[in-house]
Amino acid sequence: MPNKYFKAHEAYNLNPHRYDVGTIIGLKNGFEDNLFIRKLFTLPEPEYPAFYQYHLAYFLGKEPDGEEEFFTFVWQIVLRRINFIEHKNPFNSSHALDMEILEKLTDFQKYLRSIDQWHTQKTLPEIIADQYEEIRNQQSKIELLKEELKIAKKLETKQYIDIPKGHLLTVYDIFNQLIDLKIKDEKLMVTKFPIVWVKIICKYFRVDKKELDMERVRSYFPKDRENPGERSRLVPIDQKIFEIKPKKR
Repeated sequence: MPNKYFKAHEAYNLNPHRYDVGTIIGLKNGFEDNLFIRKLFTLPEPEYPAFYQYHLAYFLGKEPDGEEEFFTFVWQIVLRRINFIEHKNPFNSSHALDMEILEKLTDFQKYLRSIDQWHTQKTLPEIIADQYEEIRNQQSKIELLKEELKIAKKLETKQYIDIPKGHLLTVYDIFNQLIDLKIKDEKLMVTKFPIVWVKIICKYFRVDKKELDMERVRSYFPKDRENPGERSRLVPIDQKIFEIKPKKR
């Protein structure tokens, strides 16, 4: 067995990466399967993905299109070891240890199953069952999206507020006054995103039954009202017809 799949523990390196495979004298050809399994036994289950991906990245550095080959190689290593243990005499003295090893191997195999893109050694019924499960999941998501769309559509309208031609800027001025309204030094309507006002106007208002240009509307509602910037526009005095004031009590 050629030593090409796993990142090896460099000989006599006293500070190797914790996922390197081998011993203090390195990785002897023909033993990488044993030493891969041996390293696996030292790792907690949450580290299985990182361990696998570490060696996959090493292999892909040499074989960029070799992801399936690497997966198949690792799968076969694990499968052979599982088969070996399952066929051992259950009454031998190492049975308790064998069961512990078997549990580790099957846990790692579950991880491999979760990333298997190639239906490795799956039977046709298993593949069909997986596909049905995927279809059921997709159907559930579709139903959820339909319900969300139904709720969202409740706020939709085909009717609009039409502004007579020539009076749009007056409406902008009214909205700007609304934005600045205060009650006891506290703003009556607060938003961190002034674009909301622009969207309200563009969505629900029309001028002479025609849609509004969002960027043009936006120029009358600057993000920073204290420093509006060069692109901002002001409502002319002759269009400021209404004045919103607090009611006298």
